[in-house]
Amino acid sequence: MASSILSDCSSSATSRLLPLRRALLAQPSRFRPTTAAAPPRRPLFVAAPLPRTGGMASVSSSSSSAAAASSTDSACAKIIDGKLVAKQIREEIAVEIAKMKDAIGIVPGLAVILVGSRKDSQTYVRNKKKACEAVGIKSFEVNLPEDSSEDEVLKHIATFNSDPSVHGILVQLPLPHHMNDENILNAVSIEKDVDGFHPLNIGRLAMQGRDPFFVPCTPKGCMELLHRYGVEIKGKRAVVIGRSNIVGMPAALLLQKANATVSIVHSNTKKPEEITRQADIVIAAVGVANLVRGSWIKPGAAIIDVGINPVDDPESPRGYRLVGDVCYEEASKIAGLITPVPGGVGPMTIAMLLANTVESAKRIHKFK
Repeated sequence: MASSILSDCSSSATSRLLPLRRALLAQPSRFRPTTAAAPPRRPLFVAAPLPRTGGMASVSSSSSSAAAASSTDSACAKIIDGKLVAKQIREEIAVEIAKMKDAIGIVPGLAVILVGSRKDSQTYVRNKKKACEAVGIKSFEVNLPEDSSEDEVLKHIATFNSDPSVHGILVQLPLPHHMNDENILNAVSIEKDVDGFHPLNIGRLAMQGRDPFFVPCTPKGCMELLHRYGVEIKGKRAVVIGRSNIVGMPAALLLQKANATVSIVHSNTKKPEEITRQADIVIAAVGVANLVRGSWIKPGAAIIDVGINPVDDPESPRGYRLVGDVCYEEASKIAGLITPVPGGVGPMTIAMLLANTVESAKRIHKFK
């Protein structure tokens, strides 16, 4: 049965992942769109191999709106273009940074600590650094060897915690096996925890009437896509597939804060396809390629696919291609809105990291 082998881990691309106020879920974005093209916002198991299709649709950069419908011949769902939305958000962030620098002479700063030489982690850090430079955020970077001690990492965190020019601290995961992730992440000041992983941030997110300093970047990016594409959340049924601390659980909490009726599908869920088929909104973050089939999808549902999984493809120069947790070829014929993989949630994660860093600087320096 499918539910017996559903994994709860997040995919590797989501391993790293403006404090959340109720206004985020009920008001327009705190950053005003810089182009007229921005869409209106609402108040802020292993699957069988699939035949390859002619490619997934995407929204052209010349599109008049991020919410413009773009679909393949075989798909009826509108494509949620994460690349285009992330680009709009970066433009909005650059404007905010310029205003802050002109008004009070402050430039937001983001510090990244990388331990070891994993190629994927190095790529993530490099992309984050490029994104910071593009919008005007100052980057601080510490690269430590694989055999560094936990104390060395903690010393660097303490230095950044006390540095007034650093407004956000990110420890790149995964850490080497000899290190305690919990000890290291808990050492980051809650006021600079732009990844949103501190237990106090998650705890405040879970409580009624409390707001965290920061929301984890990938779930926040999922919600931003829903808001920017005008997806109604209040009163709707939502299903989150996966319950990781990084994506699944905070995504469910955010949907609940937005007044959706939320169910979580996990490795012990009975008949997950029947539960998922009731959902108006599905966020899949389980790390299993093509797990969610077309038969799981309610017609017209909004599908946010966080997964990014390599599958063998002899036609690709790399020998593989990337697919999501949702079977795109099937789901795109039934859903109303769907994120492609790649090009959907991925670009939003870094955009939300930049947004969190700017919001941290604004809060610390009391700049509105």
